[in-house]
Amino acid sequence: MRILAFNVQPYEEKAFVKWAKDNDIEIFVQEIVPGFDDCMLTYDYYIDRVTTQQVIPVKDEAVFDKLKEFGIKQIASRTAGVDMFGLDMAREREIAITNVPRYSPNAIAELAVSHTMQLLRNVNRIRNAMSKGDFSWNKELISREIRSCTVGIIGTGKIGLTTAQLFKGLGAKIIGYDKFRNPDAEGVLEYKDTVEELLKESDVVSLHLPLNDETYHLIDKEKIDMMKKGAILINTGRGALVNIEDVIDALESGKLSGAGIDVLECETIYVNQKIDVNNIKDTEVEKLMNMENVVLTGHFAFFTETAVDNLVSTALDNIRIQVETDEIRNCMN
Repeated sequence: MRILAFNVQPYEEKAFVKWAKDNDIEIFVQEIVPGFDDCMLTYDYYIDRVTTQQVIPVKDEAVFDKLKEFGIKQIASRTAGVDMFGLDMAREREIAITNVPRYSPNAIAELAVSHTMQLLRNVNRIRNAMSKGDFSWNKELISREIRSCTVGIIGTGKIGLTTAQLFKGLGAKIIGYDKFRNPDAEGVLEYKDTVEELLKESDVVSLHLPLNDETYHLIDKEKIDMMKKGAILINTGRGALVNIEDVIDALESGKLSGAGIDVLECETIYVNQKIDVNNIKDTEVEKLMNMENVVLTGHFAFFTETAVDNLVSTALDNIRIQVETDEIRNCMN
């Protein structure tokens, strides 16, 4: 078996070497640049399967035609979300797109809690005041304890439920909404029948949904208007779950007191890159970076040693299992 691995990052190399040795399988590592599209259109030697870690969309029919020409039957994504792929294009050519649904729920959940705590305790505001020599106990800086808050979890799968458990351990009241209720959530949270009901009751709203037509811009001005004045919004899910312009407006007006953002709809311009800061001038990214009631991280929620090891090994196991048994695990199309 010959596996072609695209966009292998330096922090993944150890996991690739270990898996290849443990399974006695040959892996060809492609340089990070050029991109997946360019390489697939120019590749000229035999491979069995492909794995990649994509941020840039792959929705060019010519790429999938080339994959079919090679006889590729699977793209094993080293990610949970696969909305960057043309899923219909792949399915029409009998190419499975597989994902890693459970690489480390704790990695995402811990950052969601961390962002929340920084916002509740006004860490950015305190640091900014201190940098100007103001160490006074200003009434504007007084904070809330998490145990006095109701935390609303939208999306109660593995990550959402883990987030709920962490918040509950800190003493918060937890409510949740999911179209498909998780039986493991019993005793952890109280389900609400609608998103709207949850928004009205929550001091903190944390998003843990996949991105699809139904969830695109789920949080917009209309939904924000339903939230408590001074509520906090946390998004460690997918960038396009929120209309970020509406979120910025709410932060500026005071409708939202804070936002913890790890993912943005426009993140392909900066994620995992060293960029010229002029490239984000006058963008939503620059606005958010300059707001003291925002904690912004550049898609780092997953970025732990445990998560990276699991992302690589599970993606490659998806390939191995299909080749050896013809079973397609974690297929998303």
